[in-house]
Amino acid sequence: MSGIHRSSSAALKNGLPPQELLDDLCGFDVLKPYVSHLDDIFKDFTSYKVRVLVIGAIILDETYERCVLVKGWKGSSWSFPRGKKNKDEEDHACAIREVLEETGFDVSKFLNKDEYIESIFGQQRVRLYIIAGVKDDTSFAPLTKKVISEIAWQRLDELQPANDNVISRGITGLKLYMVAPFLASLKSWISTHQPPIAPKPDIPLKGDVIVFLCAFADDEHVMNFVQEFVSGKQRTVKLGIAAVAQ
Repeated sequence: MSGIHRSSSAALKNGLPPQELLDDLCGFDVLKPYVSHLDDIFKDFTSYKVRVLVIGAIILDETYERCVLVKGWKGSSWSFPRGKKNKDEEDHACAIREVLEETGFDVSKFLNKDEYIESIFGQQRVRLYIIAGVKDDTSFAPLTKKVISEIAWQRLDELQPANDNVISRGITGLKLYMVAPFLASLKSWISTHQPPIAPKPDIPLKGDVIVFLCAFADDEHVMNFVQEFVSGKQRTVKLGIAAVAQ
């Protein structure tokens, strides 16, 4: 299968730096010969920066229901592991290097050079290779310091909706960066590929909601909580409820 290509209407900001910053730079003697050309220099640099291909990977578990996302060291957004391509570096080699640096996981044995999704954001081209069938007990740990603060499996159905927004939020409120524009193509890829392990139905744990309802059905506050739980708003405390109810 050849790579999936798509374009996004989301444009990157290419504006000039604040005038205050330009004024401060002009105060340095070494920069004075370039004062009259600062605007053009900055525009050229910005143009070069967004033209550099960004490459990474979408790591799927064995059921194709979850993917690995990383959170930057200082930011609050989650994204697929990725980074800018080095000069003369092959695309797939960049993906392997970036994922290894950010997650500590070597995807070289899983990577198929023809299996990728590519999106364009303004002038920025982003290619993510699909790395499918990774065990969910795989250990992840970044190799570079102060770049990645967290690594976690995230359910794909909780990253919806799919759209062209570079910055979005999943249905649980998770803040996402450059995730939503890839979801539609990823869903299409998954629909044509059989996962190594069949997806497991979301069956309540023993002593879960049903027991909870039977034991506490006369409590109004509890019933309101259960309604929120069933609708998905309290999904993260499922284990806690099961433990209390049993």
